[in-house]
Amino acid sequence: MELFNPTLEKNATYVRPAYFMISGFIGIPNVRYYFVFLCFIYIFSFLGNTMVMTVIILDHALRAPKYIAVFNLALADLLSSSALVPKVLDIFLLNHRYIPYNDCLTFMFFVFTFLTMQSLNLVALCYDRLIAIYYPLHYHTKVTHRVMLNIIVVFWLLDIFLAMLAVGLLTRLSFCKSVVINSYFCDHGPVFRLACNDNTPNRVIGGLSPVLILYLPLLFILVSYCCIGYALSKISTVQERVRAFKTCTSHLSLVAIYFFPLMIVYLLATTIHPNARIITLSLNTVIPPMLNPFIYVFQTREIKESLKKLLKIRGKAKISTTN
Repeated sequence: MELFNPTLEKNATYVRPAYFMISGFIGIPNVRYYFVFLCFIYIFSFLGNTMVMTVIILDHALRAPKYIAVFNLALADLLSSSALVPKVLDIFLLNHRYIPYNDCLTFMFFVFTFLTMQSLNLVALCYDRLIAIYYPLHYHTKVTHRVMLNIIVVFWLLDIFLAMLAVGLLTRLSFCKSVVINSYFCDHGPVFRLACNDNTPNRVIGGLSPVLILYLPLLFILVSYCCIGYALSKISTVQERVRAFKTCTSHLSLVAIYFFPLMIVYLLATTIHPNARIITLSLNTVIPPMLNPFIYVFQTREIKESLKKLLKIRGKAKISTTN
């Protein structure tokens, strides 16, 4: 393959700009209030995900394989918000729109890695619910700590590989004309479209990545819930069906919050205004990480009980120290 030919690499000359300029949110009135709103969302997201991770670490009752995926989801949410929001606020609120070339690619790598992991985590949680309801007698043999850890590790490796491939291919592009990125961060598509040489490999990975990290995970989840629905229909009593279905409500809420806005944006990408697309995508990258921990706290009985227990222990410790 010529693309990875080291001889060709030595003989090639790439025109790389000193910096890119992020041009999103242009022409939106009172946009500074939106950035203040993002700041508050980030604070709530940071606190909520930190709380969920702390509860899982401190409470030994939450040692089920399922909570490995829940912990990893909270970790990915925390990292994605921390990689994206502070930099977006620095770019637009503090008007630092010019970002060096290498910093832009690094920014892109971490944002894509952590955001993609949210989708793959939902697949891991879906696998847990599928086995628990469709194969209840085999749950403890099919969903073990080792199996769940292996799933999470494979997802991280796939995630990092795709991000490294997408960013690495950008280094083979020359930017001879515009360096203005029409997005709210160093987005892959708007960056490679600025190139003045052949960007076919970038277009291929740009088209393949949504299939691997968006469409296939969503398809797996939809097929899984069809199987879950079939298994629920075989349960004899309505009360048992409702009880089994309630164990899926938190996961279904996360799926709806994460996938539906993204699907709408991708389907209407060519018809909606660029600013509407940027705002919708920016909200979809920060709202789910903020809501996910609260959904799990309020809809998962084990986490609610663990949180209450930890708060009681902390309250008793404060009383004992004051006495």
